[in-house]
Amino acid sequence: MGALLALTSALCYGIVDFAGGVLSRRVLFTAVTLLGQLGGLLFAVGAAFLVPVSGVHLADLCWGAVSGTGSAAAMLLLNRGLSRGAMSVVMPVSAVTSVALSVLGGVLVFGDRPTPVAWMGIAVTAPALWLVSGGRTAFPQSPDAATGQGTQDGLLASIGVAVQYLALAQAGPSSGLWPVAAGRLAAVAVLLPTMARHLRVSAIRTVQAMLTGAGAALALILYLLATQRQMLAVAVVLASLYPALPVILGLSVLHERVDRRQVAGLLSTAAATVLLALG
Repeated sequence: MGALLALTSALCYGIVDFAGGVLSRRVLFTAVTLLGQLGGLLFAVGAAFLVPVSGVHLADLCWGAVSGTGSAAAMLLLNRGLSRGAMSVVMPVSAVTSVALSVLGGVLVFGDRPTPVAWMGIAVTAPALWLVSGGRTAFPQSPDAATGQGTQDGLLASIGVAVQYLALAQAGPSSGLWPVAAGRLAAVAVLLPTMARHLRVSAIRTVQAMLTGAGAALALILYLLATQRQMLAVAVVLASLYPALPVILGLSVLHERVDRRQVAGLLSTAAATVLLALG
């Protein structure tokens, strides 16, 4: 059941990230990010009221708030990367790096013990990133390298994704879904002071952005439930399979092009994720 919940979370995130990436190319990415978090807050609070709890603990809410701070940074950077880079490149970079960081965090901080197969997946991460970026450094010096800039954003976003996943997994089941709601509130609080002025968006775009945020909140709820039924290292890896859908859609719907090195990198990224899942 835990694996199914994590995979469903990945499916939700895949749909949301594709929609958010497309929207970020039509509307300022900062507005998409803030409106998405507002939509996620409304959805999470509504869902939290529907789930009975035995007692909401402050520690769980704090873990949720830390997770939300990571979400805010991750989505801001990811939407910026998707607005100027190829979706089929930015998404795998953010995912595979966040998986490696989450597994390492689970080992060093929370006592998880991955198998040798999982360590093989972590070892594949570095060359996969280099190939996905087109054989260039992840921090390109050329200012006109749009793909390189998107890759850089995806790499930085992965740190926020890892914080989001690791922190939320520490919330206990007794608090129900309120840690997710606390995370969305923290994300809005982080983004609102500097980005409220960017909210000049049409009504339809506002609704679209808020729906992506609601979908992301649903994905986090499913992930939280998965961590309560599955080892953290396994749940976070399965939930991180989300790039598969936006990559496929980016290549088929948006007609993005990648060179041979990037194809090799994408295959290496998939191999790393599978190895981590098997571990």
